[in-house]
Formats: sequence, C-alpha cells, structure tokens
Amino acid sequence: MPDYRKTKLACYLGFITQAIAANFAPLLFLKFHKDYGISLGNIALISTVYFFTQLLIDLFCAKFVDRIGYRVSIVISEICSAAGLIGLAFLPELLPNAFAGILISVTVYAMGCGLIEVLVSPIIEACPFENKEATMSLLHSFYCWGCVGTILISTLFFRLFGMDSWKWLSVLWALVPAVNIYNFATCPIVPIVEDGQGLGIRQLGKKPLFWGSICLMVCAGASELAMAQWASAYAEAALGLSKALGDLLGPCMFAVTMGISRIIFGKYGEKLNLRGFMLGSGALCVVCYLLASLSASPVIGLIGCVLCGFSVGIMWPGTISISSQKFPTGGTAMFALLAMAGDLGGSIGPAIVGRVTQYAGDDIRAGMGVGLIFPVVLILMLVLMSRSSAKA
Repeated sequence: MPDYRKTKLACYLGFITQAIAANFAPLLFLKFHKDYGISLGNIALISTVYFFTQLLIDLFCAKFVDRIGYRVSIVISEICSAAGLIGLAFLPELLPNAFAGILISVTVYAMGCGLIEVLVSPIIEACPFENKEATMSLLHSFYCWGCVGTILISTLFFRLFGMDSWKWLSVLWALVPAVNIYNFATCPIVPIVEDGQGLGIRQLGKKPLFWGSICLMVCAGASELAMAQWASAYAEAALGLSKALGDLLGPCMFAVTMGISRIIFGKYGEKLNLRGFMLGSGALCVVCYLLASLSASPVIGLIGCVLCGFSVGIMWPGTISISSQKFPTGGTAMFALLAMAGDLGGSIGPAIVGRVTQYAGDDIRAGMGVGLIFPVVLILMLVLMSRSSAKA
C-alpha cells in the first residue's frame, strides 16, 4: 500500500518553499538599495519579474507538463527553488552587475515556484484521501504558515546576527527545497487523469462554467493580495508604526488569520458546505474592506486588514475544489489556467489599490475602498455558478 502521507508532507514543504521565495527577497529590498546602489524603481521590478515569471510558467505547464511527467516536473521545481535561493546569496557579488545577479536568481526560483503552484494541488487532488475539499484547504494553509515562519525567523535571524548575514540565511532557506527534492523523487504520485484523457485549453475554453471559475480565481487572487501587499503600508500610515512592527501587525497577522481559516475548513470541512463557507467569507471580506476604507479609527481599520486574511483563506483552495468537482477530467491544463488566473488577480489587485491611492493624494483608505470590488464580484460569481448548477 503506497504511503500517501509522504506525498502530503512533500506537498506541504512545496508550499512552504513557495512562501519562502515569495517573502524573503522583499525583506531585503532596502538592503539591496543601500549595498548595491540599486534604485527603488529597479527594486520594484524584482517583484514584477517574480510574478511575471510565474505567469509564464503557468502557461508552460498547461501545454507541456503532461508530456514531461509530474514527478520530473515537481523535482525540477524544487531544484530551481533551491538553486535560485543559493544564487541570490552569491550571484550579486560574482557578476559585474549586482542587479542582474538578483534578477537571474529571482527568475530561477520563480520558475520553481510557478511549477509548485500548478503541480502540488493536482498531486494532492489525485491522492485517495477521503475529504478532498478539506485536504486541499489544509494543504494551502501551509503557504500561510510558510509566510509567517519566513517573516518571523528572518526577523529574528537579522536581530541576532545582523542584516549583513542575509546571504547565510538565503543558503539556509535553500535547504528546505533541497531536502524536498528527495521527498518528491520517492513519494507515490498518481496521475490526475489517465494519459490523453485530460481536457485541453480549447476544450476548457468552450465551457462557460470554466470561465466562471477563472473569474472566481482572479477575484480570489485580487482580494487576497490587494490587502496582503498593502497591509504593512496601511499599518505604518494609519498607526505610525515602524517598518518591522508594521510587517508583524500587517502581512504577518494577515497570513496567520488566513492560515487559521484554512485549518478550520481542513479540520471541519466534511461538516461544512464549501459554497456556503465561501459566500460567508466573501461577505466578511466586503466588511473588512469597508472597515479598512471607511473607519475613522486606525485600530479598527487595522483589525479589518487582519480579519481580511481569515475571509480570503478559503477563496483560492475553494475555487480549485469547486473546479475539480465541475471538471473532473480538467487535468493539468485546468490547474495551470486557474493558477494563472490567481496570479493575474494577485498582480492587478495591488496595482489598482496602489494607483488609486496615488491619485487620491496617497490616501491608502481610498485605495482600499476600490479593492472592495473584488470580493463583491466573487460573491456574484458564486451565486451565478450555483444557479447554473441548479438548472443543469
């Protein structure tokens, strides 16, 4: 009997790897600016390159992963993640242009993270676990705990050893994907669909309900990242906190509440209705954005930011579960397109909030007010898809 617990462990560590890659470099942005003389405009390109690379990998996966195979692809993901984090420690010093070294490293580990994002969910979905929805939610909670761990451990490490020791920490973080190479190379992996049975991109594109899933995923990514990316700035601007304290009370607490939401559904999912839980979460998300944008009290506004993490927790894994139920033969193409839609939402959500904040005279509350549109559209799409299912 295959031991699928080993598969589950490998997938958990896969999402922790993704969390490390997404959160470690941003902690070093000012360090890069100071030590290497990189302009803040170019520093901002680091995150753009990271997310754009993931989008390209999502598209690549939809076309080629089935030919390469899941095991080879997921092992490559961990190799790229480890190599990128190690490269981040050495390439800026070895290359004539430090910024080029950083971008090369970020691109390499972003390739790994893009593969992780697409492949881990279908690997878990294909395993013979009893409650797939709850298992999927629990799986995605490890991204949240990875974010929290990366921020807290890195902050503690820098406090103990100083910011100049960041290269050692980058190498230490690379040990997580390095160890996971062995896990994925040896754990049981079941194909999500039989060879040649999975739906292609064109076939999925002809199904109106799938476009509903894409819209849900865009709104899930935008609702989550619009708040998460601006939570630290909100904490600093509204409460006058330091950068370190703003990070801990903003994005760190956001990730904690998001993880709690996913663990609750992971533990009690079989007793809960997924669509009902998502509708309730969407309504709470609307309330959170209203608190952040309209409350006269900075503390209440910050509470809205933190609770927003709980409200968006189920949106991403819940959309994957709904899509898996609707399209059981969706295959790799479906998971890749859903990941791409989530990344797209995660890119445009923070950008819209930032642009509106700028136009409003750097009033971040105005930006949060516009971010309200994403959970509202998500609720509408859930209602429409439920009605379509009922008619069908």
